[in-house]
Amino acid sequence: MMRFFAYQHMMQKVLLNSTAAPDRLGASKTKGMLMSGMKLLALLSVLALPTVAEAKPPLREVKEIDNELYYIAIANEISEVCPSISGRRLKAIGVMWGLKSKANSLGYSDSEIRAYVESDAEKDRMRAKGEAYLAANGVSYDNPTSFCSLGQKEIERNSAIGVYLRAN
Repeated sequence: MMRFFAYQHMMQKVLLNSTAAPDRLGASKTKGMLMSGMKLLALLSVLALPTVAEAKPPLREVKEIDNELYYIAIANEISEVCPSISGRRLKAIGVMWGLKSKANSLGYSDSEIRAYVESDAEKDRMRAKGEAYLAANGVSYDNPTSFCSLGQKEIERNSAIGVYLRAN
């Protein structure tokens, strides 16, 4: 145990004093190497900052996440209005957990993901996008059977929306 403390005391002297002394051969080299290593570490840290500091795009611009949520939302709307089609909710939940993991792996925190999903502005944007899609496909809330027709087409095509639907 005494050897360890003696060694530790000697190393403190080596690291704190940079002048060479006859009883500490190479002490200034040791400190020089330590300082060089610290300078290299500092330089690498500074060089790495631009990549760390780069801003992530908003989740709405990450198409692999935003589009999948859009497909799930359209399928959910179809299954809510059409009585002869139900949603594959467990599949949708599994995909949403996968999307959350994907967003986390892209560097988004859970709070950023929650803010995106719960944002009123994002919900409004998604609703407007969905209503435009429904209208382009001849679907009207005044005619619930139009939802059934679109849902049936999506199921038959096995489309990105259809995979979340099931005919009853």
